[in-house]
Amino acid sequence: MNTSAAKAVRFDDYTMWVDLVDGRTLGVPLAWFPRLLHATAAQRAACDIGRYGLHWEAIDEDISIAGLLAGRGDMSKPPVQAA
Repeated sequence: MNTSAAKAVRFDDYTMWVDLVDGRTLGVPLAWFPRLLHATAAQRAACDIGRYGLHWEAIDEDISIAGLLAGRGDMSKPPVQAA
């Protein structure tokens, strides 16, 4: 069994809360994930919880639990390089 798997996801105005099967709860700023930040409550609620992550079809968002545990936010944009 993957003890770092998600079992539930919920939101407040500023945070995504992810309950893991091992009893931990992760609080992640919505600002880390602009698609979720700008999504409607109904779009946020339409989360598919998989073995290794979270998926929102309507807003094309995929978030791995491993990434959340490592403190990573949206990785879809390459980091800005200093000139």
